[in-house]
Parts: sequence; C-alpha cells; structure tokens
Amino acid sequence: MAARGARLCSLLLLAALAGLGAEAKNSEDVRCKCICPPYKDHSGHIYNKNVSQKDCDCLHVVEPMPVPGPDVEAYCLRCECKYEERSSVTIKVTIIIYLSILGLLLLYMVYLTLVEPILKRRLLGHSQLIQSDEDIGDQQPFANAHDVLARSRSRANVLNKVEYAQQRWKLQVQEQRKSVFDRHVVLS
Repeated sequence: MAARGARLCSLLLLAALAGLGAEAKNSEDVRCKCICPPYKDHSGHIYNKNVSQKDCDCLHVVEPMPVPGPDVEAYCLRCECKYEERSSVTIKVTIIIYLSILGLLLLYMVYLTLVEPILKRRLLGHSQLIQSDEDIGDQQPFANAHDVLARSRSRANVLNKVEYAQQRWKLQVQEQRKSVFDRHVVLS
C-alpha cells in the first residue's frame, strides 16, 4: 500500500513538473522594487513595477512622481531601487514535494492506525496485558508483556518495532501510575 502511494505521488509530481515546464516565464517573477524614504512633506513609499533590469530606476518605476519637476532628481537620489527575480516554478515544485511527503506520512499513520488492532490480536493472542486489581499483589502487572516484547524484538519488521515501543511506553506509564498511587496511599 505504501509503495502504491509512493508511486502515485511520484506520478503526480512528474505531471506537475511537466505542466510547470510548459509554462512561460511569469510576469510576476520579475520586478523592480524602489524604496523611497520621506522627502520634505511627502511620506516614504514603496513602489513595485514589472520592468526590465536596465529600466530598474526611480524614473521608470515611481509613478506618479510625488514631487514637482525640479525636486525629481533629489527625490530619486534618495530612493533605493533593486531588481528582484524569483522562480515560481521552483516554489511550486518545493510545495508539491512538501505536500507529497506530508501526504505519505499521513497515509502511513492511517495504515498504522488501522493495522494496530490486528497486530495486537495476533501478538497477544486474546490475552490481557493488564491483570485485574485482585491479581496484582506482588506480581508484575505485565508478566506476559515481556514475552510479547521479546517476540516482537526478534522480528525486524518496522511495525513490530513500533508495537514494541508502544508496549514499552505503556509499561512505563503503568509503573508510574502504580508508583503514584502507592505514594498517595503512603501520604494519606
């Protein structure tokens, strides 16, 4: 199932790349950005315009010019203009790869969630890990859990490793609960 999901994601990625490769350079991928600070009684402003790199200056980008004729040169000297270029294709491909990986992880999580009850029934064989309160006494509450954990350790399966980690965590939680309740009884 995971291999089929990976194959599907790779096909989607190839289709997206083919669609993006055929696309011409977008006019929003290049721009000239001029940042003009405050000048006399005019507040500062940022101007963006799609122009070629050679036309990236205050005279071509700043429209409408906020100052009258004689002050235009002084105003433009204060402005800082930068030509910016980005690749929207690279951005789209990165997002597609990120979403594909996220989707694969989500599918893997759903797979583990659905398979977990089946694994528990197969590994534990209808035996209970937690004994009733009457049987606890001096015995270990997870007496048969260690056998199950030993069997799961011997298998090199990823799912068994996850099951082992989960059982170990449950054992630690149960021991912590018992410890807290024992301390509570002692303090009472």
